[in-house]
Amino acid sequence: MNSQNIPLPHAPLNSSLPAALGNGDMSGAIIGQSAILSVIGPEGSMANIEEKRSSDQVSIYIVQEGDNLAGIAKMFGVSINTIMWANNLNRGDLIAVGQTLVILPVSGISYAVQKGDTIESIAKKWKGDVNEIIQFNDLSPSQTLAVGSTIIIPNGEAPLLPSYTPRGSYRGGSGPYYAGYYIRPIVGGRKTQGLHGYNAVDLANFCGTPIMASASGDVIISRSGGWNGGYGNFIIIDHYNGTQTLYAHNSSNIVSTGWHVVQGQVIGYVGITGNTTGCHVHFEVRGAKNPF
Repeated sequence: MNSQNIPLPHAPLNSSLPAALGNGDMSGAIIGQSAILSVIGPEGSMANIEEKRSSDQVSIYIVQEGDNLAGIAKMFGVSINTIMWANNLNRGDLIAVGQTLVILPVSGISYAVQKGDTIESIAKKWKGDVNEIIQFNDLSPSQTLAVGSTIIIPNGEAPLLPSYTPRGSYRGGSGPYYAGYYIRPIVGGRKTQGLHGYNAVDLANFCGTPIMASASGDVIISRSGGWNGGYGNFIIIDHYNGTQTLYAHNSSNIVSTGWHVVQGQVIGYVGITGNTTGCHVHFEVRGAKNPF
């Protein structure tokens, strides 16, 4: 090819505007079998879309100038929370031009199947509907789910990531007191700061000290890598008494979202990730008084 015969980009010729979403589902004009040109609509970088998408495929969207979560959610016909859950966004997080977002095809959450999961247990845990999960994922009612496979839970609900509360403030400690329910999450060390942040204490020991589950329950968030609102690497466990415990600044997490853990089980190791200057575990109790 040379400057005289190289193919020129052109917009897709399609009577259906949703078929030309461009960034949303990567539909568009294929140029020289190697590139895709998204359609340009009269109101911005996307074609004006008058009907909601009806695909069973997860989409990738590149944030454009002027985008916000509400507009993107409306464009794809999903809830704002669905986008936040799929992209691990905190409350108040801003999206940036050029950022890649995962967009689920329906409002809900995606879930990686764990050992022992059934359709019924997943529906109960994430507040979904058994029949909707079966139909959307093309499953049979008696089908055994493959560990590690990903299914989508239409209208499922997951907790949003918590906000890190600065050291100078304190809230969240007005719940009930459950005597003997929680154990200290590390052995040895010392308490370097009393109640602060969201009903938290800081328990310090050498980096690498094992962190234990303070009570039995299910891991609902295990986040590694990044600032994460000041928590660094952190874990949240949902307990049977309706409370949650959070373990932050970890050097590493060794449990994953969806795991069931028992009291005293090692879930990670003390570190200095996030907003901290020394080796300790930031331990929160949400929904009850912090016994430590």
